[in-house]
Amino acid sequence: MQKRRLGTSGPEVSLVGLGTNNFGGRIDREAARLVVHKALDLGVTLIDTADVYGNKGGSEEILGNSLGARRKDIVLATKFGLPMDGSDGLRGASRRYIMQAVEASLRRLNTDWIDLYQLHRPDPKTPIEETLRALDDLVKAGKIRFIGCSNLSAAQIEEAQAVAARHKLPSFLTCQDEYNLLDRDIEKDRLALMRQHGLGLLPYFPLASGLLTGKYKSGAPMPAGSRLSYSAHHADDLLNAHNWDIVEKLRAFAARRGHSLLELAMSWLASRPLISSIIAGATTPEQVEQNVAAVGWSLSPAELAEVDGITV
Repeated sequence: MQKRRLGTSGPEVSLVGLGTNNFGGRIDREAARLVVHKALDLGVTLIDTADVYGNKGGSEEILGNSLGARRKDIVLATKFGLPMDGSDGLRGASRRYIMQAVEASLRRLNTDWIDLYQLHRPDPKTPIEETLRALDDLVKAGKIRFIGCSNLSAAQIEEAQAVAARHKLPSFLTCQDEYNLLDRDIEKDRLALMRQHGLGLLPYFPLASGLLTGKYKSGAPMPAGSRLSYSAHHADDLLNAHNWDIVEKLRAFAARRGHSLLELAMSWLASRPLISSIIAGATTPEQVEQNVAAVGWSLSPAELAEVDGITV
């Protein structure tokens, strides 16, 4: 497994990571255990979850139970900030809530520390300085090692990094954002900012909810159990004539070179130097194997330019 550094100053992690938003929802405890152990056996060292995954806490609990003694072998990442109930009390990035949320995550994950603790969404009600000071206290207490953010705008990232520098607080090490061959929106402004600040990118939905795996065909029935067969939100966003046209062109591009669409999607991401690890979900050990194997294609500059011509 190829390794990359988490940002410019973090630990080394596997190029392919494991996302666990399926745990406690689409797959049960035993299936999740098999996925986790297959990932570990293949050299995956970054596993990402969030407190809201798996019906609010289920993913963290299942992951903690699945890791057991192998917890020490990975960089464990989780997130906080999204609503954990129907009230305004269990959400956000205030100091009061962060201190509560981290203890709950530590308990569910069955660990004494979190390697990468990430703000899941911006909290407009809380000044970023308050958030960073709370996270600083957690770093000093040894409960978290590094901090990251997810789904922040370029202006919000810039503000957070400036506040951290001004007050000598821990700064974000990573950004977790949606990024794939069908969604390159972060290239407009956030990628340049990440490069400027030495932030590592952790792309989620690298396969566009499965549309870039090759298992979907325009006009054909959805594969049983696939994300786009049950998630109307993702299906509405992705299944349109424009995306189908791009997918078919990408499929043909890969096939002419003896590769699959999945290999193109993963290897294209691997070609992006800012990416620390590709957060790929899986519901079976076989999917983990496929994702890990799919980053072996080194696309040439000419091939990357041709992909740009299809997708940009």
